[in-house]
Amino acid sequence: MGSEKDVSSERDKVFTNLSGLKIEPFYRPFDLEYDSELGNPGEHPFTRGVYPTMYRGRTWTMRMFAGFGTAKDTNKRFKYLLEHGQTGLSVAFDYPTLYGYDSDHSMSEGEVGKCGVAISSLADMETLFDGIPLDKVSTSMTINGPAPIIWAFYIVAAQKQGIGIEQLRGTIQNDILKEYIAQKSWIFPPEPSLRLIVDTIEFGTEHLPKWNTISISGYHIREAGSTAVQELAFTLADGLTYVDESMKRGLAIDSFAPRLSFFFNAHNDFFEEICKYRAARRIWAREMKKRGAADPRSMKLRFHTQTAGVTLTAQQPENNIIRVSLQGLAAVLGGTQSLHTNSFDEALALPTEKAVLMALRTQQIIANESGITNTIDPLGGSYYIENLTNQMEEETYRIFATIERMGGVVAGIKRGWFQKEIAISAYRYQQEIEKGKRRLVGVNCFRVEDDDESGVNTLEIDPDVERNQIERLARLRRERDNSLVEETLDALEKGARSDGNIMPFLLDAARAYATLGEIRERMVKVFGTFQQPEPF
Repeated sequence: MGSEKDVSSERDKVFTNLSGLKIEPFYRPFDLEYDSELGNPGEHPFTRGVYPTMYRGRTWTMRMFAGFGTAKDTNKRFKYLLEHGQTGLSVAFDYPTLYGYDSDHSMSEGEVGKCGVAISSLADMETLFDGIPLDKVSTSMTINGPAPIIWAFYIVAAQKQGIGIEQLRGTIQNDILKEYIAQKSWIFPPEPSLRLIVDTIEFGTEHLPKWNTISISGYHIREAGSTAVQELAFTLADGLTYVDESMKRGLAIDSFAPRLSFFFNAHNDFFEEICKYRAARRIWAREMKKRGAADPRSMKLRFHTQTAGVTLTAQQPENNIIRVSLQGLAAVLGGTQSLHTNSFDEALALPTEKAVLMALRTQQIIANESGITNTIDPLGGSYYIENLTNQMEEETYRIFATIERMGGVVAGIKRGWFQKEIAISAYRYQQEIEKGKRRLVGVNCFRVEDDDESGVNTLEIDPDVERNQIERLARLRRERDNSLVEETLDALEKGARSDGNIMPFLLDAARAYATLGEIRERMVKVFGTFQQPEPF
């Protein structure tokens, strides 16, 4: 037994979460006012969940992110996941595709198929979903700079399956503001990029009523090193910018807002993450109501979650299974609508089939064995949870005020303010790890002397993938109707210079088998490219 002194002492003088918010030793009823800000599940302001029954009605969509090598390779992985109980598809693209380059472009050398699937044309998209009925599955695509182009490939691929586009369900990430802020895979400057996003929102509203035309993403903001509060505030500020720009176009808020969705990170601080999601719902509901939304669906913040890639460690990689389990549990307790759980080997390479299956089983165990889906918002009413939810909301509004003083999100991006704030947070977190203030098991504590991760089998991409992909692209260019390609690209360029919606021109170019890079070049000719500002 410890001494009386040991029992009364605490490990640290001050306890804080990853956002730096002070955590009290315990919380009492008079620390909190239970008022209308809490409410019931499915009711404004949706703090406790966006649906009245939540997981008692049905569980979240288990949407595992997948993509590597060629379209044929990834098609095989998709079918494997669907056969093992996955309920939605999520496409990871390689870096050339993310930047709008064809696989045979000089900038693509050495990167084709490495961190995702290579998609250079409609032909690749047709192969990617060969044998997968697009009217029966929902598909999420993590693509931003060239999102309208990739979406056009997907729509035409569905039409070639004989499917009406009004039947398609899914999401394109299409969140360019967070690219300037965090992930950096932009192409065009902010203003034309916002025009393209509103074009997709307008086109989806008119023709694809089941499709989410944007997934406003905090995930990559957090992966870049932000705190949870910064992830929350920056993401919602981006989302409100898209709403405001769409309304400037003349779109009625209730015509498009029900199809907006969000994408958040699930990091290590368990309770902080749960409160982040709860605060996000409440803030979004309030802000949408301020903008005139009357339809409750417009005020519901629906979101996908992915466990934090940045928390995965190469040291003792099996420990990542536990990290992912806790992060996935936080997402569910926070009320997520869909979830991707990372594989334990992803700090080393793209995941193997065994690791992916284990990550999927993690979700299935949470859903079927933990009992937490039996009641809605089981942590709601906790003195700590409600207090921290309120704190995160207050901090978010402080950041909103700073952004407003700068002139909005685009002005902040051009000044490099967002980038600087994230860099400061990332540096602070790294310093805390190196000094041992933040403990990472297997990294700065509980290390083993012979820590060799070579015992983990990893997925390797065959070097022939790039060569074969380039050969397929060359064959496509030989066999297609190149005069029709040029005709559609000329029309696209003209459409880009007009005030009209660009999607019909992209669909025509896709249908003619114009490539991603060819379409990108014509759009760059009109819109130009963006140069990152120096934030310091």
